[in-house]
Amino acid sequence: MAVYDLEEQEQIDELKTWWKQYGNLVTTVITIAAVVAVAWQGWNWWRRDQTAQAAEVYAAVERAAAANDVKRARDAAGELIDKFSGTSYATLAALLSAKLQFESGDLKNAKLQLAWAADHGSDGELRDLAHLRLAAVLLDEKLYDEALAQLAAAPVEPLAARYAEVRGDVLAAQGKSAEARAAYAAAIAKLDEPANKADQRHAAYRDLLQVKLESQGAKP
Repeated sequence: MAVYDLEEQEQIDELKTWWKQYGNLVTTVITIAAVVAVAWQGWNWWRRDQTAQAAEVYAAVERAAAANDVKRARDAAGELIDKFSGTSYATLAALLSAKLQFESGDLKNAKLQLAWAADHGSDGELRDLAHLRLAAVLLDEKLYDEALAQLAAAPVEPLAARYAEVRGDVLAAQGKSAEARAAYAAAIAKLDEPANKADQRHAAYRDLLQVKLESQGAKP
């Protein structure tokens, strides 16, 4: 038994020596790990809470849109942008409210909300959609160079044909027929890709693009 007691004492002494050398480091690492774990849980809770609150406000935007209450939709969208800008609901609200503003003739507020969604939206596809819609508004205002600037970057694949089409519309409005034809042709080519042909709206949309292409002097 004495041998075992001696061995155990040696192990205890070694452990004490090791702890004197590394104890503070181990304690620090454990403390940091605990703090990170608590912070991560708190962050997840905060995100869930933010998302839930944002969803409630977005529902208010949808109700206002259904009632065609332009002011209430704009105010609720503004609340989302102010308080929950990091959520997709804020971007969706800006897009929906901008549509109502545009339809009511309030191009100024429509542009402001689309510009915010294009610059700050949390989702890439929604940002690209905002750029597209903003370009259409700028086209209506005959701000052609600004409209083209919104279409300069390549969008996500599902919006590629629409980007090319609106670019063609802007160029056609500028009287640049050759460039407009190229843009419409690019839109048709993108629409004719296998992934897009499955869309039930493909034929009707292609016919529209073909009409626009031919309007710029292209042969049928």
